[in-house]
Amino acid sequence: MVSSFFESAVSAGNTFLWSYVLIFLLIAVGIYFTVRTNFVQFRFLGEMLRLLGEGAKTTVSRDRDRNGKVSSFQAFCISTASRVGTGNLAGVAIAISVGGPGAVFWMWMLALVGAASGFVESTLAQIYKVKNKDGYRGGPAYYMEKALGMRGMGILFSILITISFGLVFNSVQANTITLAVEQAFGVSRLTVGVLLAAFAGFIIFGGVKRVARTSEIIVPVMAVAYLLVAFFIIVKNISQVPAVFSLIIESAFGLKQAVGGGMGVALMQGIKRGLFSNEAGMGSAPNAAATADVSHPVKQGFIQTLGVFTDTILICSATAFIVLLSGHWGTEGLTGIQLTQAALSAQVGGWGNNFIALCILFFAFSSIIGNYYYGESNIEFIHPGKKWVFLYRASVVGMVLMGSVAKVQIVWDMADLFMGAMALINLIAITLLGKIAFAALKDYVKQKKEGKDPVFTANSIKGLKNVECWGGNGKMDLDRAEPGTSSVSFKDPVLVPVSDPGTLHG
Repeated sequence: MVSSFFESAVSAGNTFLWSYVLIFLLIAVGIYFTVRTNFVQFRFLGEMLRLLGEGAKTTVSRDRDRNGKVSSFQAFCISTASRVGTGNLAGVAIAISVGGPGAVFWMWMLALVGAASGFVESTLAQIYKVKNKDGYRGGPAYYMEKALGMRGMGILFSILITISFGLVFNSVQANTITLAVEQAFGVSRLTVGVLLAAFAGFIIFGGVKRVARTSEIIVPVMAVAYLLVAFFIIVKNISQVPAVFSLIIESAFGLKQAVGGGMGVALMQGIKRGLFSNEAGMGSAPNAAATADVSHPVKQGFIQTLGVFTDTILICSATAFIVLLSGHWGTEGLTGIQLTQAALSAQVGGWGNNFIALCILFFAFSSIIGNYYYGESNIEFIHPGKKWVFLYRASVVGMVLMGSVAKVQIVWDMADLFMGAMALINLIAITLLGKIAFAALKDYVKQKKEGKDPVFTANSIKGLKNVECWGGNGKMDLDRAEPGTSSVSFKDPVLVPVSDPGTLHG
C-alpha cells in the first residue's frame, strides 16, 4: 500500500511539472535566450567547432597532463558522458513507443531552441566558478549564491542534483545496462551489477581527473562507432528516409495517429525524453563546464552548446532512424532498450543485439561517472570535507548496484520528477541572470571583431561582483589560461574587479 501511494505521488508530481509547467517554461526561456543572443546557437556554430578542435589538441599535450588541469575538451567529454547514455538509446525508443514518431520532432525542436539555454547556463558557470585542489568547480548552485545572493536556493539545487544525478539517474543507467547485457549475452543482472559497481567505484574514487581521462576515451570512440552503424543503416534504407521524415512531422502535429496518440502525447514525450538526454537548461552540464581552463567564459558556453547538438541532433536522431526504419516501433510490449536492440538486429543481423548492449554498456557507464561528478561538485558546495565526499561516493556505488535489479518504471518516474524540479529552479535562476551571459557574449564578439583571441577579466562586465577566478586579487589567473585559447601575455593590461555594483549592461 505504501509502495502504491509512493508511485501515485511520483506520478502526480510528474504530471503537474511536465504537463502544466516545464513544457511551456522550457520553450519560452529557450526562445527568449535565442532572441536575446541573436541566435547564438546557429551564428557561432563554426566557432564552436574550432574551439572544440583546439581543446582536443590541448588535451593530448603531455604538459597539460603533468599540470593536471581539465581542458575544454575534457570538460566537453564529462558533460557529454553524462548526456550520452540511456536517454539516447532507451529513452528515444520509449518516447517513440509511447508518443509515436512525432516525439522525435519535438526532441529536435527542444534541442534547437534549448541550445541557447545551454549556452547561457554554461557561460554563467564559468564566470562564477571557484578554485579547488583539482582546478575549478562550479555550476548553478554557485551562481545562485554568488550572483543572486541566495545560498538557500543553491543548497536546494545541490540536494536535487546530487539525489537525481548521483543516485537516481545512475540507478537508471545501471538498470538499462543490466537489461541490455542480460538480453544480449544471458549474463544475470546481479552479476553485471556487481561488476559495474566495482568499476564505477574504481573510477569515481579517483576524483575528477580520473573521471575526465576516462570520459575523453570512452565518449568519442563509442559515439563515432554508433553513428557509423546508424549511417550504414540509413544509406541501406535511403529510399525510405523521406517517408520516415514525413511520418515524424505528420505525427508531431497529430495529423497521423500512431501508437501513443496525437500532438499532446508526442510533445510531452519528446520534450521530456529530449531534456533527459541533452539536459539543456536543466543545470547539470554547467557543473562540467565550470571545470574547464579557458581564457573567456563564452568559449566554454560555445563548447557546451555544441554538446546539446551532438547529443540530440546526432545521437538521438541516429537511434530514432534505426527504430523507425526497422518497422518494429509499433510492436506491442516492445519498448526501451529492447526495442532499440530488436530494431538494429532487424537491420544488421544478430550481432546488432550485442552491439547495442556494448553501446549501452559504455555510454551508460560514462554517464554514471559523469553524473557522479555533478553530485560531487554540489556536495562540496553544501559542505566541503573528505568525509561527505567519501559517503557520497559509497552511496553512488550502492545505487548502481541497487539500480541493476530495480523495477524499471518507478526508477524512470523518479528520474523524471527530480529532473523536473531541478530544471525549474535552474530556469528561474538563469532567466534572472541571463543579462550577465549576454554581456559576456557581447564582450567576446567585440574582442573577436578587434582581431583578438578573447580574454575575460572581472571588469569586462560593468558591475560584476563576487567573481573569484577572473582577476579577483588584482591579477588575472594567467597561468591557468588554456594554450591555444588565449593570446594574453604579461604585457597586457591587468584589470581588477569593479567594487561598485553599478548597473549591469547586457
